[in-house]
Amino acid sequence: MRTPSAPRGPRLPRRTARLRLTVLYGAAFLACGACGAAVLAVTFLLYGHLTPPQLHSARTQRIAGAPAPAPSRPAGMRIDVAGLGQINLDRQQLLIASAIALAIFAVAAAALGWLLAGRVLRPLSTITAAARRISASSLHERLALPGPDDELKELADTLDSLFARLEASFGAQRRFAANASHELRTPLTRERTLLQVTLTDPDATTGTWQAVGRELLTSNAEQERLIEAMLTLASSEAGIGEREPADLAAITTAALAAARPAISRQALSVHADIQPAVLDGDPLLIQQLVTNLIDNAVRHNIPGGDIRVSTTTSDHTAVLSVASSGQVIPPAEVDRLFQPFHRLGPRPARRDGGHGLGLSIVRAIAAAHAATISAQPRPGGGLAVDVTFRQSTRSPA
Repeated sequence: MRTPSAPRGPRLPRRTARLRLTVLYGAAFLACGACGAAVLAVTFLLYGHLTPPQLHSARTQRIAGAPAPAPSRPAGMRIDVAGLGQINLDRQQLLIASAIALAIFAVAAAALGWLLAGRVLRPLSTITAAARRISASSLHERLALPGPDDELKELADTLDSLFARLEASFGAQRRFAANASHELRTPLTRERTLLQVTLTDPDATTGTWQAVGRELLTSNAEQERLIEAMLTLASSEAGIGEREPADLAAITTAALAAARPAISRQALSVHADIQPAVLDGDPLLIQQLVTNLIDNAVRHNIPGGDIRVSTTTSDHTAVLSVASSGQVIPPAEVDRLFQPFHRLGPRPARRDGGHGLGLSIVRAIAAAHAATISAQPRPGGGLAVDVTFRQSTRSPA
């Protein structure tokens, strides 16, 4: 049996900036209205006090319907004229005094509104000053705005999240630049050393120089591939322009055919399940993504291993799956594999043509297409990667 829950009291409204402004300005307007009412009350009291008793009594009797007594003509006329002149003078004085009082209250209301607005908008000044102070060299700073959970606090928290993303982006760019300079400096150093050793060798022959030339050409090809990969990564992170239908099955079949020589050299067994799958995107970038995934599966495989490639559709999505055997990958290392220039193992560089940008390019292209990547290490070694795209409703040309 369910126990009856305790009755909950009324929930207080959220202390938003709008609610605070409503309360403050409402109170200010009520105070100004009370002051205006007080001015009117004083005016009526003074007017009733300064009115001659005779005219006040006569006016009261006329309102009640009784005939007013006829005062003696000579004295009455002098009293009425003098009383009317005094009333007109008092009215002018009251009007002037009321106008001055209203002007004073208007200035006071404006000053009160200015102070209240400054008090409410003070957090915005804090946010503006902190945003101006934070630069590329101090992105670690945060606003950390105290106070109630209102719109201004939400704005400050949003800016803090933005600064955190910018800090991560700047850090990634600095690491990328450092890694890229290292990757480019290594072959240049090797080439310079090779040339210096050959130049100082008195026994260097034509065959020696030909071998050096071939080594330099190989190193130059590695640098060219690295630069092309970096350009591809940069263009992928910049996003894509106009989308068009792309047949994922045809692109995957062509990428497998291009990788046949490398697959044969390692005696790998390929299991392909290619089903029609059309998506909207950049066909050249999609081709680069598929090629990099298959190249990564071949390059980091073991002799006699296997590769499993499939393209399917499910719930209005197109899915590319590439799984391969290889060395055992710790689960904590899977996410790092998609970072630029990251490789498994202690050696920072490889001489197998790899540059550590393949999976980074895959991630950038997937992000540009709003696709999701799922990577899992295989129990016996290797990696399984699934890339899910939104399926296109149009047919490829």
